[in-house]
Amino acid sequence: MEKILLPPGYRAQEVWNFHARDTQQLCESVTPGRLFKRLVWRDKPVEVRIQLQPGTAEASGPPEVARRLLGLTLDPTAFEQAFAKDPYLGPLIQKRSGLRLAQMATPFEAITWAVMGQQVNLTFALQLRRTFIELADVRHDGRFYYPDAAAAAVIREQDLTGRKFSGAKARTLVRLAQLVKSGELNLDQFDSQQLLQVKGIGPWTVQYALLRGYGYGDCSLHGDAVVKKALQQLFDVRLDAKGVEQLLARYQPHRSLAALHCWAFQSKQA
Repeated sequence: MEKILLPPGYRAQEVWNFHARDTQQLCESVTPGRLFKRLVWRDKPVEVRIQLQPGTAEASGPPEVARRLLGLTLDPTAFEQAFAKDPYLGPLIQKRSGLRLAQMATPFEAITWAVMGQQVNLTFALQLRRTFIELADVRHDGRFYYPDAAAAAVIREQDLTGRKFSGAKARTLVRLAQLVKSGELNLDQFDSQQLLQVKGIGPWTVQYALLRGYGYGDCSLHGDAVVKKALQQLFDVRLDAKGVEQLLARYQPHRSLAALHCWAFQSKQA
């Protein structure tokens, strides 16, 4: 087990809530203070185990995956210093000082999740995710592991569409897995233009994948419905996508964390 130093005032609850969003926990196990994640990492099934301790986390498995899961890639300090007195986001920042971006275990998981989440609600997206994991069928000791591209590439489009995937999403996921498996798409080096050339992947998908897969600090989630709703309430205006983009530009180069606070704000509104 490796000890990972946590920043002062580390907010575990929001990070844990993100990883526990699927109550069936097909390839995760999330309990208070503990997080287990099963995935294929560099061609092998691995389990990342994280146990929170006062001021530290004890973690086994690939250290970079543990840090992503803990939300330690993107430091919110500069964002909070710059915008704590902002008349719109400032009260949200002060209420949730130290809010961190929980990432997914790998860029491949982030991109596939972004595709599955396109234009559907969270409940249905999670159902699709479970189907994707089951059809890839990577198991060890009877437990499912989130697949890598090689495992996902064997899934057939008709298997996905037979279980509530749209034809477009099925084609996009299969093509994406095939491109990564073949090496034509290298996820170690994020290339938004190359991703946009994959049919079925648009700007929102690219930005969300960049956010959750790489922890990039200045993603513009102006195409996100929840971000739009939050900004409309906070600024008391009606907005189209262009208007959302213009308002988010106010928070450059920290638009990722601005979106994160919008999501947190809306979760409290529900």
